[in-house]
This record gives sequence, structure tokens and C-alpha cells, in this order.
Amino acid sequence: MESRGSLLENDLENAPAKPGVYLMRDSEDRVLYVGKAVNLRARIRAYFGRTDGRAMIPFLVRRVDRLAFIVTETEKEALILENTLIKKYRPRYNVTLRDDKNYFSIRVDPRENFPRLQLVRKVRRDRARYFGPYASSAAVRETLRVLQPVFPLRTCGDLELRTRTRPCIEYEMKRCLGPCRGLVGGDAYRQVVREAVSFLEGRGTRLLSDLKARMAALSREMRFEEAARVRDRIAALVETLEKQRAVSPVRKDRDVFGLFRSGDRIQCTLLYIRQGKIQGQKPFPLLKSRASSEEVLSAVVKQYYDRDVFLPGEILLPARIEDRAAVEAWLREKKDGSVRVRQPRSGDGAALLKMALGNAETLFDAGRKGETDREEVLSLLKETLRLKHLPRRIECYDISNVGGEFSVGSRVAFRDGLPDPGGYRHYRIRAAEGPDDCAMMGEVLRRRFSGPEEPPDLLIVDGGKGQLNAALSVLSDLAVSGVDALGLAKERRGEERPEEDGKAAGRVSRGEDRVYLPGRKNPLYLSRHPELLLLLSRVRDEAHRFAVSRHRKLREREAFDSPLESVPGIGPAGRRKLLARFGSLEGVRNAAVEELAAAGIGRKRAALLREFLDGAGKEGERTDG
Repeated sequence: MESRGSLLENDLENAPAKPGVYLMRDSEDRVLYVGKAVNLRARIRAYFGRTDGRAMIPFLVRRVDRLAFIVTETEKEALILENTLIKKYRPRYNVTLRDDKNYFSIRVDPRENFPRLQLVRKVRRDRARYFGPYASSAAVRETLRVLQPVFPLRTCGDLELRTRTRPCIEYEMKRCLGPCRGLVGGDAYRQVVREAVSFLEGRGTRLLSDLKARMAALSREMRFEEAARVRDRIAALVETLEKQRAVSPVRKDRDVFGLFRSGDRIQCTLLYIRQGKIQGQKPFPLLKSRASSEEVLSAVVKQYYDRDVFLPGEILLPARIEDRAAVEAWLREKKDGSVRVRQPRSGDGAALLKMALGNAETLFDAGRKGETDREEVLSLLKETLRLKHLPRRIECYDISNVGGEFSVGSRVAFRDGLPDPGGYRHYRIRAAEGPDDCAMMGEVLRRRFSGPEEPPDLLIVDGGKGQLNAALSVLSDLAVSGVDALGLAKERRGEERPEEDGKAAGRVSRGEDRVYLPGRKNPLYLSRHPELLLLLSRVRDEAHRFAVSRHRKLREREAFDSPLESVPGIGPAGRRKLLARFGSLEGVRNAAVEELAAAGIGRKRAALLREFLDGAGKEGERTDG
């Protein structure tokens, strides 16, 4: 058998002189780093020939045992593959963004009879118009709240629009034109839609002039009631425009990245500039990396735009990235239009960069303080619970079921005291029978630790001694070492508590979290350390929320699917479409054939479904009688 050293030598010798992606693995076959290159052989030899001067290289190279190569036709293809593999493996030495998914846009679909302003997460190629992105749902909801009096478009869904028998309160408050009851013509409604789109495009000043001209024309025609409505819209529009800030005379859509670093701590931020006006800021989590600022910037840009986000025509960066040409080609393909990536040295672009850099520095100072506080809490947790490791990565598991039905396990992950949504998982319980939480917990953990994922520093189970022992048994059986484990359970009001750890004996009047540790008979109370209790409770509550949300979905789906499973021609995909369209079985029961067909199941299947539902109703009547 060849030694690991000889295998690495062989990998180095056989590195192809072609574009592609390389993966560096350690002795346990874990991926340490993923990179791309126009010439794989030249890039790899730079690592091991010590011609690559990046600070992280010596630490990385010492841990590499094997190399793997994937050849591509072009550098652009290599870039796309690199992004995919980084998301899959989350290598230790790559710069990776936390997957917070907090990107929101406003959507307007012109194909609808009565278009509306919708809050969405994903930008799709569906011929609709998208505006944004906004850094949070709060920001986009505030925008929609401000726009509603100015552009009184419907807020109800399609089904509600078709079935409403009288106008809602939004109409009474003059925040909707009432298309549900035919109180506005299609042409007049679409005029307001065009005005809303014009405003979202940054053409608010031109729109204001058009509205003033229309008000004057209506007054001349003695249509004073209509003129008064336009006047009110002008007043609301003026107030909205006053809140906007012009930061550039160039009326372009731009994304402006800022970066500030101190040592290996790096803060990136993104300013959204739309039609010369600043619309918001997206701060990225504080990063820790020895990579160069240019490499960090390249990674942030590629990982951010790899998601479903709005792509502007111009992206401004504070430094030149090595693979700019490949990134531009990739972005042009994603946008299906022109995208420029540049580093302005003067003019309004340089001024915008200066603003972004200043924001990055401000965020860095705030982030370092928060990071220091979290570091202190993690150190105190290690000391108080006598853990083997500083709990940088924490995983917490919970089980949700009702009488053993619709059982589901959840995993949430926290990194450095903050949620890491990329580490969240659901597990459908398969083997455990009946309402046995300990057996279910064992099944979930066995499936988790049988895989290739790197283990956490601290494992938390929601429960007491039984759940903790189930976890310890799995870790022992699978020979998983170096993982601290604990159980976290809340006391129930009214139960008897023995005297222990400074807690007086007696009946519990207010529930308090108990910490169960391996080898310790009695639980530990952390009331003297509220900061530790807050962290552990937050982790446990998030696992509980995540488990319960999945459990409810399974129950709702079962309640919806079961009556429809016997309908000819309606399979799982069709049932999902109906659920997405109508929300419940009752909504399907109340829908006409045309509405059912519009859900995407076709006219023929819709007629069969309608016939089945009508027949089921009559059968129920006969049975009841």
C-alpha cells in the first residue's frame, strides 16, 4: 500500500495543465480548501514551491495529504463549479459567508389582471419586474407601507380577489382601488401600476411632474373629485421623496462593496444604489481569514451573487480582483445583460466607495465589540461546565411528535455564539416506534454522526438524562471523540425538586432550565450565570421552533393529502400545487373547476377532482343521515 506522502507526490506530478478546480484534503479525507485556476498544474506548484506568498499557505500546505482535480473547458465554468463545491464542503481555509438568506425584493407581475406589489426572497426569470434587494423584511415592509397610500394597489391574493363579495378595509381607508368588486377599470388600475414601477425605478421626480400636470388638466375639465384624489397622491409622494437621499448624479443601478480589516478580522458591506439613490445597506458577518483582501473580496462577490439576488449594471469594488474577467462573464450570463465590475479611482464612483469603506469600518468596530462579548460567554461556558473544548460550534437536537405520529427531529447549529442556518437539518423519524423520545433522539444522532460532516464542539439535546444517555451511547458506538455533550430540560411547574446545588427543596413555582452533564447525578442550575443560561436557552428554543415548524407542516400536509390520494390522476406533485394555491383542503373544496385548473393540474384533472369532491360531499350527507 502506498504511503500518504507518495500519494500526494503522485497527485502533484499528475496535475493537469488545464483550467479547472482543485480540492485539497487532509489525512481524514476532509476538504480543507477548494480553488480554481486557468492552469491547475501551475497553481498547485505555486503552493508547494513556496512561490505563493499568502499568509495562510504554510498552515494549509502542512495539512494537505491528497489533491483532487476537476478539469473544465473555461475559467468561467471553473468559477461556477468552485462556488458549488465551497457551498457543499464549507472548507476550513476558504472564505465562506454565513447563509442568512436575508435578501428581499419587491415583485410586480405585469401578466396579472390586477398586478400588486409583492415581497419575495427569490428573483426568478419569469418576466416579472423585481426591485431591491432590501437587507431585511422590515426594510421592504416599511417601503411597502409608505408606497401603499401613494399607489393604492391590491394587497390580497389571487383567490381572495376572485372570491371577495365586498371591498375590504383597505378600500375604505383609500389604500386600495377596489378591483375585487369592479370599482376601478383595468386601464385606470394599470396606470397606477405604471406609476408605481416608475417610482421604484427611481423616476419619482418625473412622476411628480406628470401627476401635477394631470391634476391641472382634471381641474380645467372641472373633474374636481378626481383632481382632489391626484392631489392627495402628490402630497404623499412628496413626503416619500423627501425621505430619499441622492448620493450620485449618475442615475444608475449600482452595488458598492466596502471592506475594512484589522489583522485577520475582516468586515465587508454592500450599499445598494438604485437610480443614483441609496436604498439600503447589507452588512456581512465579521470574517476571520488570513487570505488577502483581494481574495476575500472575490469570494464575497462570487458567493453573494451566486444566490437569487438582483444584479445591477455596475458593481464597484475597492480593490481589483484577480478573476475579474471570469466574474464579469459569469454575471452577464446570470443577468442576461451587461454587467461591469470596476474599481473607480475618481469621480462619483470613488465617492461611493469611500462611503462604503466608512460604513465597513463602523460595522467592524461594532462587530468586534459583539464578538468580544460572545468570546467571553463561550470561555465562561467552557470553564463553568468544564468542557474539553471552547464551544465554537454548537449543535442542538430536538424531537417533535404527537403520540409518536408525524415524528421529526431537528438540528440547529450555532457558530461563535450566532445561528448558522447552513447547519440546520430536519430528520424524519423512520425506525423508532411509538412516543419514545429517547429512541427517536438516538436514531437522529446515529444518522447525523454516521455521515462525513465534521462533529461539533458541543452537542446539546433537548431533554434530561434519558436523551443525554441516548446521545452518549451513539457517540460511544460510533467512536466519535472530542465532543462535549449535555442535556437541557426545563422544570415543570408543580413538580417536586430535591435540595441540590443551592436550590431549596420544595414544589417548583416557576420553571427553570436544568443542565444535565455526563457522569453527574444531579442537574446543574445556571441562575448565577444568566448570560450562559441565555445562550443555552436560545440554542434550545431555536431547535424546538425548527422541529415544531416541520412537525406542523407534516400534519397539515397529511390532513390535506389523505382525502385527495384516491382521486384519479392527482399525484403528489398535483397535491402540492393545490396546497400552494389554496392553502387548505377547505379551499380546494370551495374552488370552481376553472380555479382548480389554474392551479396547474389541467382542465381534465380539475373536472375529475370537482366531481370527486362533490360526490364525497353527497356521500357524507347520506352517511350522516
